[in-house]
Amino acid sequence: MAAGPRFDPAIDPAKLRPLFERHGRLHIPGVFRPADAKVIGEALAGDMPWTRSVNVRGKPYDLGLDQIAAMPEGPRAELEAAVIEGGRTGFQYQFDAWRLSDLVELGQRGAVPVLEVLYDFLNGEAFLGFVRTLTGEPACAYVDAQATRYTPGHFLTAHDDDVAGKNRLFAYVLNFTPAWRTDWGGLLLFHDADGHVAEGYAPTFNALNIFRVPQLHSVSSVAAYAGAPRLSVTGWIRSQRPST
Repeated sequence: MAAGPRFDPAIDPAKLRPLFERHGRLHIPGVFRPADAKVIGEALAGDMPWTRSVNVRGKPYDLGLDQIAAMPEGPRAELEAAVIEGGRTGFQYQFDAWRLSDLVELGQRGAVPVLEVLYDFLNGEAFLGFVRTLTGEPACAYVDAQATRYTPGHFLTAHDDDVAGKNRLFAYVLNFTPAWRTDWGGLLLFHDADGHVAEGYAPTFNALNIFRVPQLHSVSSVAAYAGAPRLSVTGWIRSQRPST
């Protein structure tokens, strides 16, 4: 995949556009050629430099997994309790992450070349043109990206991605877990005004989930009995690059 992934040629974004326009979101299975999706999935399942991404009392942290493992029992229990309390009362998340676009934009390439090639693809005309045609939005100009891994107990509570100054037009998730059961959790859920689940997407292998910002959504907690980590590359499609 040295030249980057390629879309399945059978997928026509112009034909999918009316479906996207209906609800401002869409699940597109089999988005890449199978061999390309397999390479990306194997990279995510391999020796990734993950950090634990958490929100503790309103402040975001990326903690090294070795750092967490080395914590004395008391501070580690306090951290776990703070994460649970945050999920009970407000916006909270806990999952493993690797900040792909942040590192690439700092010139720090070489750690995971397959994902760096994917980042270049996402910011090339093949992907941006696909999204412009699918959504009817000509302003799509930049795509940020992070790799994520959800293991048992990981989750992301309800939020709408609407942050002033971020220029977010759409959110996307590219899923790369080879097999996933719906009852393992880790579902991308869209909430309606009455607090019900309006629609939910399982993290199907080689599927693109894309939705308009703002839109209230969450990722349900991964069950203790889940048989695999939930692996994805996710981020936002923006109208311009963030200011440095």
